Amino acid sequence: MFLSCGDALFDVFAEPSPDVSQIALNARVGGSALNVALGLARLGHPSAFFTKMSGDLYGRRIRAYMQREAIDQRFLIETTRNTTLAMVSLSESGSAEYSFYIEGTADRSIEASEVPASFPQALQAIHIGGSYSTVSEPTASSLAALIAQEKAQRFVSYDPNIRASIQPDLDVWRDRVAATVPEVAMVKASEEDLEQLYPGRTSDAVLSDWMDKGIALGIVTRGEHGALAYAASGIQSSVDGVAVDVVDTVGAGDTFQAALLSQLQEKRALTRLAIGDLDREALDALIGFAIRAAAITCSRRGADLPRRGDLGLAPLAAAH
Repeated sequence: MFLSCGDALFDVFAEPSPDVSQIALNARVGGSALNVALGLARLGHPSAFFTKMSGDLYGRRIRAYMQREAIDQRFLIETTRNTTLAMVSLSESGSAEYSFYIEGTADRSIEASEVPASFPQALQAIHIGGSYSTVSEPTASSLAALIAQEKAQRFVSYDPNIRASIQPDLDVWRDRVAATVPEVAMVKASEEDLEQLYPGRTSDAVLSDWMDKGIALGIVTRGEHGALAYAASGIQSSVDGVAVDVVDTVGAGDTFQAALLSQLQEKRALTRLAIGDLDREALDALIGFAIRAAAITCSRRGADLPRRGDLGLAPLAAAH
C-alpha cells in the first residue's frame, strides 16, 4: 500500500466568455499529493491519503471522488475549515499558472498531534507532496514529524513542487528542501523548481548534491525534453520526452511521480538497496515509463491521470 500526504483542493478553471461581467468556472478535484494518490490507485495499487479534510461542499465532493477512485480515506482528519481553491490560468502552450485561495484552509492546518502514531504493516511507501503543504504551518512541521517517524521502516519519496505565489520567500523553500532531502529515499523535482531554488545551477549539479546527502534516487523532469535521473549506484539516465498535443500540463508532474512509484513497486525495487542494484537499462525503462504516463495527462484537460490500459499494461493481478 502507498500513502500520499499533503494538499487536496479544487482546481478552478475560468472558461472563455465574451461578457466581461461574467466568469464561467469549471472546477476539478486536484492537489499535488492527492493527484499522486489518484495516479497510484488508477494504476491498480492500494492507495491511501493523509490530510485534513473539510466538511464543506468541496470537501464532500473530494471524499466522493476518492471513494469513486478507490482511494483509502481512513487517515483523513475531519475539520470545519474550508477547502483550498486554486484558480488556474493557462498559457497558449497549456502551461498552468496558479492563484490560491488558501488562508486558514483545511489541508494547511494539520497539527503534529494528529499524525497517526502507527500505520498498517502493509504500508510500503509514503509520498510527501510539496506544493504549499511542506512550507505552510502547522502542516509543514507535522509532515516533517511524519517523515522522521517513518523513514527508517518505509520508502519515502518527496516532490518539493515550488509554489512561490503562496510562499514568495524562496529561502523558506530552500530551507525546507535542505531539511527534507537527507531524510527521504527519493526526490523528484522539475527544472522550474530548480530554477527558482538555485538560479544559475545545473540540474546535474543539484542532483549530485542531493546524492551526496544520501538519497537513493533523484530525478529532474524537463517537460517536453524528458527527464534526468541519478541513482546512488552511480548510474545516470537521461530520457527524451514524448511528443503529444498538449491540452494543459496540470497533474503532469504528479503523474510522473505516481507512475515511477508504481513501477518501482512492480519491479520489486521499492527500497534503497534495490534501487542500488538497478542497471542503466532498468533505470531508463523506469524513467521512460513515467514520461509516457505524464504525456498522457498532458493530452487531457486537468489532472486526468492514466489507467493501466492507457499505458498498455495488463491488470495488476495478471501482471505478476
